[in-house]
Amino acid sequence: MEDFETLLAACRPAVERYVRFRVPERADAEDILQETYLAAFRAFHGLREQAAFKGWLLQIARNKVNDWFRTQAKRLELPLDSVPERELSYGRLGPIYTPVEDVMDRLESRDRQILYLYYWRELPQADIAHRLQIPLGTVKSRLHAAKRHFKAHYPSRPAQAKGESAMIKELPAFLPEYTIEKLNLPPFETRWEELPGWLLIPREGEKLRWGLYEFPSRRRTEWSELETVGRVEIHGVEGVEFTAVQHGAADYYRTGCIDRIERRFAAQLTDTHVRFLAESHVENGVRKCFTFLDGNSFLDNWGFGPDNCGQETHLRRKGILHREGDTVTGQAGPNLQSIDVTGRYRVTINGKSYDTVCVIDIECFDDAVVSEDYVDQNGRTVLWRRYNRDDWALERYHKPWTQQLPHNHRLTVNGQTFVHWYDCVTDYIF
Repeated sequence: MEDFETLLAACRPAVERYVRFRVPERADAEDILQETYLAAFRAFHGLREQAAFKGWLLQIARNKVNDWFRTQAKRLELPLDSVPERELSYGRLGPIYTPVEDVMDRLESRDRQILYLYYWRELPQADIAHRLQIPLGTVKSRLHAAKRHFKAHYPSRPAQAKGESAMIKELPAFLPEYTIEKLNLPPFETRWEELPGWLLIPREGEKLRWGLYEFPSRRRTEWSELETVGRVEIHGVEGVEFTAVQHGAADYYRTGCIDRIERRFAAQLTDTHVRFLAESHVENGVRKCFTFLDGNSFLDNWGFGPDNCGQETHLRRKGILHREGDTVTGQAGPNLQSIDVTGRYRVTINGKSYDTVCVIDIECFDDAVVSEDYVDQNGRTVLWRRYNRDDWALERYHKPWTQQLPHNHRLTVNGQTFVHWYDCVTDYIF
């Protein structure tokens, strides 16, 4: 079975990512992978087209994962009058953050019971009738009423008034002056649910605008509109889909347009992490789609954390990085990829003051790049500042950043110089 071993070696990383993304415990994931490979080996002789091996193997893995979830669900033994949705819809990073549980809690016990049996236990209506000892017609009427009550309680976006702009808040053409004052107070903890680099919370009904402002001119060079459009499932992992329209963006991604780039994303927010699941855009007239199973072609651009686990939503000081004035120190080494809260600051911008913690990100956003996120107690970014290492993209710009932007602010990070390039703010502060 030499062909099987060769094909399996090429597809193994994608299959392992898929299973480990969906199954929370590593030991369980390893068991499922072994069952998948064994089942594939036994059935390999029936595969007609070796070019379809990857999709065929992923389908076997998907079936094995679903079997595992069915087994787990049978062990839950949940009472019919209490249905915690988060116990039934979870993945490797924990329960998926949805409003379903809150809605179920507000329904009458009879509605919760019928919805649980029909949707979670997937029982046919005849079986529900037998279990509850009621006529089949009563099951149908109760289910219809329960779905109507659930829909009435489920949060929906308010209707937009006629003539109202989809995005009301405007971003200024020039960034207002701001001050950053170090506070002699301990950093607070908060829940930080924004997607790394894009600042949108992947939750239904969310939308925002953000703008980039170059320094020292403070002129806006690019701005984007982001809006969630509904729920989505990528390779069996649930999330939220959102659109992002970039205006005035540089053509770094060969999209064929420097004025307007439209992207579609899938992202996931759990109790512990927030992460990207997929991205698509049009490139040279062809829509390109990338998911978390596509290896480096996805992970290099949209991945965050080990195995794309995402960014932690519980923001707190870990003691990894230390900052004194404009000097940051931490674990030394190339491609450090460290992120930590380094202090508490008052940011005053646009006539408002915000109590924030400063999050330093070393090369998580990009190689040779450091960023500062000033995050308030609501878990929203007030100000995001980017710094380039002096030799960042030297082959493109042909001279170091200390020469390109000699008057811009600088940070010294583990003995290396980083130069402030641009800022990002959202309509949250306007």
